Amino acid sequence: MADHFANIQKLPDPIAGCPNFRRVPGYKVYCCGQPTIAGFEACLTKVCGDTYPKDGKIIWFNLRQEPSVYVNGEPLCARPANKIGEYAELGNITRDQNKADEPEFMKVCENRAKENGGKLKVVDINKVEKEVEVKEMKTLSEVIEGAKAKFPGLVHMRVPVCNSAAPLENDFDIMCDTLTGTSINTPIIINDQVGLSRATTACVIACLFKEFQINASFEGLVETVPGVNLDLLKMDRYKMDPAKDPLFRGEFEVVKELVASLKDGDAAKNECDKVIDKNGTPKTGGTGIKQLRENIAESKLSYEIMDDAAQAFLKMKIMDNIHKYYYLILFTAYMREAADLAREAVADEKKGELTLAGGRCAIPGDQLKLSKKFVQFVDENPKLRDLVETGKGNLQWERDIPQAALSNLENLAATDFKANLGKIIHDIYQTAHLMFSDMPQGDHKKRAKYRFASKTLMRILPQPLSKEIEAKIEQKAITLDLYEILGACTWGQA
Repeated sequence: MADHFANIQKLPDPIAGCPNFRRVPGYKVYCCGQPTIAGFEACLTKVCGDTYPKDGKIIWFNLRQEPSVYVNGEPLCARPANKIGEYAELGNITRDQNKADEPEFMKVCENRAKENGGKLKVVDINKVEKEVEVKEMKTLSEVIEGAKAKFPGLVHMRVPVCNSAAPLENDFDIMCDTLTGTSINTPIIINDQVGLSRATTACVIACLFKEFQINASFEGLVETVPGVNLDLLKMDRYKMDPAKDPLFRGEFEVVKELVASLKDGDAAKNECDKVIDKNGTPKTGGTGIKQLRENIAESKLSYEIMDDAAQAFLKMKIMDNIHKYYYLILFTAYMREAADLAREAVADEKKGELTLAGGRCAIPGDQLKLSKKFVQFVDENPKLRDLVETGKGNLQWERDIPQAALSNLENLAATDFKANLGKIIHDIYQTAHLMFSDMPQGDHKKRAKYRFASKTLMRILPQPLSKEIEAKIEQKAITLDLYEILGACTWGQA
């Protein structure tokens, strides 16, 4: 499958061959989609600018699960036939598997081109097919080695992760291990196919590691600067707009339980939210495309207007994204603890070299060590794994109809359903108008009210009629649609 497609670029100021490139405000952390061969050089040149040395260390994380090859400088990936045009969740793919699959994928591409007169058929995410005359073919590993000719300090690390749920605990550790020994100004570049969810998630992780370096390295240094109010610099004092809906503030029940379980849980959530906002859209202070926390709330609002099949899919996506948000807060707590431990772990003989005039220790970022893995941190709190698995679905998936309104409708239906049908429909919509008053006017609100009316009418149908309508829906003679149900109720046909 071709990685690039029409309208892949979602952001202004594009870099040719490097879709959706941007920098996270306040951090030397960059995000993008899968570059072309020319796009790699353009991206690295942009990141170095006029100040950072081209032979300096640059960390590049690739979040793709799929093996990649380059044909005529353009990236292609291997996808199962049933995963074209959607995000492919390929399971627990490891870096070694991914790297080993690439030469095999290239052999398949070479053989198909030979069988087709030197041409290769490819399809993009929109299922648009085209035939490409193969002039050059390389694996991603070969492309990276070529980039190192001009940027010898480049470190390319594959961390294959799924699209919706959190990275595995070990994936967090792989990123931390790769970043340990880097300085605070070491550039970090992260890509997935388009520069969306996976890359944004990893950018949050990278920024939280930078925060660990800042907290552990510079606390003592900042305290020596006269007139600086340390409270203003603390990320954990971040406050979101209290007028926002609780879901947009990330106040899910399972997250509240996590925050209550963690040492300084509120501070960890505040710091995580600040970093998520910086990695989000311009609306929350970022430069990106996805807002990982608010995207959950937006999906939840969309859930109310979907049909049953779409709701089942969206429910899984929402729970996966809550799982991801939960783990980012948990990782923030780990990084905050790691900063405290790193300051305490400095050897006595080193303290003299690193101690400032005020008596505080300032450790260079590239000398910081993590005393334990994230996996170990979670092992020490094993109940937190169970908590997210059992609690990520703890949402109110349907709005509750007020009991007084429900009793009124049930009474009208039980007294004389057909004679009262006009008033029943009027009262259902009157109730819907009040229940969905928080939603802005527009198609979303109309669909939500219509779906509510359809479900509520089914709920209050008298028993014999209810069984008859349910049978018609099960036989697919009609659907769970207000007008079809009304037709079946009044004329006996849809």
